[in-house]
Amino acid sequence: MRRIYPDFAYSDQPRAGCWWDETDRLPERPSLDGSLGCDVAVIGGGFTGVSAALSLAEQGVSVAVLESRFIGWGASGRNGGFCCLGGGMLQDKALDRRFGREGRLEWRQTEVASIRFVEDLIERLRLDVDRHSAGETQLAHRPSDFEELKEDVAYYAENYGVEAQLTPPASLEAEGMNAGFHGAITVPIGFGLNPRKYLNGLAAAAERAGARLFHDTPVSGIERQAGGYRLRTPAGDVTAERVIVGTNGYSAEDMPPWLAGRYMPTQSSIIVTRPLTQSELGAQGWTSAQASYDTRHLLHYFRLMPDNRMLFGVRGGLMATPASEAQAIARARADFERMFPAWREVETPHAWSGMVCIARDRMPYVGPVPGEPGMFVSLCYHGNGVAMGSYCGALLADLVCDREPKQIYPRAVQRPLAKFELGPLRRAIMPFAYASFALRDR
Repeated sequence: MRRIYPDFAYSDQPRAGCWWDETDRLPERPSLDGSLGCDVAVIGGGFTGVSAALSLAEQGVSVAVLESRFIGWGASGRNGGFCCLGGGMLQDKALDRRFGREGRLEWRQTEVASIRFVEDLIERLRLDVDRHSAGETQLAHRPSDFEELKEDVAYYAENYGVEAQLTPPASLEAEGMNAGFHGAITVPIGFGLNPRKYLNGLAAAAERAGARLFHDTPVSGIERQAGGYRLRTPAGDVTAERVIVGTNGYSAEDMPPWLAGRYMPTQSSIIVTRPLTQSELGAQGWTSAQASYDTRHLLHYFRLMPDNRMLFGVRGGLMATPASEAQAIARARADFERMFPAWREVETPHAWSGMVCIARDRMPYVGPVPGEPGMFVSLCYHGNGVAMGSYCGALLADLVCDREPKQIYPRAVQRPLAKFELGPLRRAIMPFAYASFALRDR
């Protein structure tokens, strides 16, 4: 297995302080021992893989999920819990050039549909996911950014059919959003949730429907054979007619080989405070339960959770060593104190990092793996995998069974991933990109 970060990035250490691990029991599941046959084998136990398995099992398809560690070990179990618009990074003009206005609106409606998809799952499966936040709020880092947010009201109306609400700078404190920002815009779509509870709920539902989920079962090789594929694992093999690869930022360059150079994992780090008292919340003037983020290119994302812990996330380090991990967490803490100075003495006992995944063309890909009949892949959600990963997993469930998708299958995600420049050395691009972003954020 070839990966582009050092082994540290794929170890348990970066996620050792993950708060979500304290909030919900991880069910025990066996590792694969011996041989197994199924209709569809799914590699990866995150939002994409588990959602696909749930959809397949509910339709009577024999499916096995092979997870190298445990369900939710990767980004799906250590993200910020923002179920929100996103998934791609292309702006409207670029989408119009590539897919036309109709294709752009199709993609924007897919973003909305992905959030509705998660809402429907939560309601149908009766999941307790600590949901909160009436939509999502973006806060202006600079006065000029608020002028741009004013223009975004028309953007949200055209693309998503909703009326976004502006909050001028003078009203932020009254809204419980006092953190030195220069205005805000709130979009009434999306919410915050506990990703561990959500994913555990999906996994349990998939098992009830007949899916088999295996922990501690890394796939070390994939071989094409008559009638499908054979997947090698440490203690057994799986034979399947079809294969779904749902490993996103934790993908390997050789599984399948087509993926080499076509995805860019990049790190994100999160800290979580102890529960804040009412007097501490009042001292800072932040009492809002809105899922929030700012207008920086190297953005911060944060939300006051139902138990009054503040979650605060930043773009992480560019390396993957214990030292770089410590530096990324220290930078997150420093940014937290600058944004919320009244909480300088508040402890942040939980801190961790994980990897999001970006594409060269800045859009996800959902579809067949070129040159590998019967193999399908979905990845590159650009830090918005809660909604889009769940939705794309269900899309894959239809594609893998040669069915017309029940959901929107936008043209914007049907173009196979392009290769990054520098191939296996593509991480060398990131320091220059981050330096440029940092300059623009000043």
